[in-house]
Amino acid sequence: MPPPVRWWGHPLGEARLHLELARLLLSSTWRGEDVPHGTGAPVLLVPGFLAGDLSLTVLHDWLRRIGHRSYRSGIFWNVDCSEAAVRRLDRRLAEVADRAGEPVTLVGHSRGGLFARALAARSPGLVRRVVALGSPLASQLDASVLTLAAVGGARVAQNLVRPHRRHCLTVRCPCPFSGDLVAPSPPPVVAIWSPEDGIVRPSSCRPDDAECREVRGSHVGLGVNVEVYRHLAEILVSR
Repeated sequence: MPPPVRWWGHPLGEARLHLELARLLLSSTWRGEDVPHGTGAPVLLVPGFLAGDLSLTVLHDWLRRIGHRSYRSGIFWNVDCSEAAVRRLDRRLAEVADRAGEPVTLVGHSRGGLFARALAARSPGLVRRVVALGSPLASQLDASVLTLAAVGGARVAQNLVRPHRRHCLTVRCPCPFSGDLVAPSPPPVVAIWSPEDGIVRPSSCRPDDAECREVRGSHVGLGVNVEVYRHLAEILVSR
């Protein structure tokens, strides 16, 4: 359950996105000079709430340049019912795993990490590992007041489209997604989190059942954070 205390987050700190991108593009990590390179392992990227595949384009291109087969999720705008989204992602995961001929690493940003975690429980044989970037794995709606207001708006829209799903986008959702999210996950989970996260409460990004790695930076900038990239390069070549 989400904590009873309201958390306003740090919205001004999230304005660092362009500085974080500039730091990445000027780094040796971006050039692939100080990180291990892959050998074609498949990676499926899942964007966060109110975002789409476009938000992870920089990461997608970099992963391909350092030797990984990076795939997009097919999500244009991540606002749909969680169960409906995970069902589509499960089909996409099966396609990628079949094409690659091996299990896939799922890298999810924010809400995308929740989807990745649920997929790992639903289709463990197709998943090598889950890497969650700033995802509230310990409490899925533990976010700032402004973020929860946006979730509320998405919930209203969902109720108009699917009036029989009154608990969509709440912790009371009875769909299989909710059970998958808290089920034991055979594939390992790595949670990359920032104590400076202004969108998701940092403590919820460090679940007890995950390997947790700390970086510095904004929530929205985790997809272009040079420290995140260094961790990813190391994680993706590990077995």
